[in-house]
Amino acid sequence: MARILYIEDNPLNMRLVRKMLLSDGYTVLEAVDGAGGLAAAEREQPALILVDINLPDVDGLEVVRRLKNNPVTASIPAIALTANVMHGDKTRCLEAGCDGYLAKPVARLEMLNIIRYFLTRDHSTPAVVR
Repeated sequence: MARILYIEDNPLNMRLVRKMLLSDGYTVLEAVDGAGGLAAAEREQPALILVDINLPDVDGLEVVRRLKNNPVTASIPAIALTANVMHGDKTRCLEAGCDGYLAKPVARLEMLNIIRYFLTRDHSTPAVVR
């Protein structure tokens, strides 16, 4: 099954998402800050990245910008998984390069559906979901 990197500094959120992903058969890679997430993405080449926007060092928007500007990681779908749900937050995430956007608290089925979408779609054409 696919490997998914989750970049999240909150241990409770990490545990919840890890449990949801593992129950659906995914391998979960974890990073607790932006710098660690960038290093893990380049080193591990996951199939997909879930990224919190409010990280303690390099914020999630900057993480996504760097991922999309790095030829090694540019094609990996990056989905914002964030509590930033105010007007304009989704747009900021998508403009930074996120391929998708999920609001916390995330519903299990919604998260798994968007992951499946990005793991199975034809990547020759760009798509932005939700």
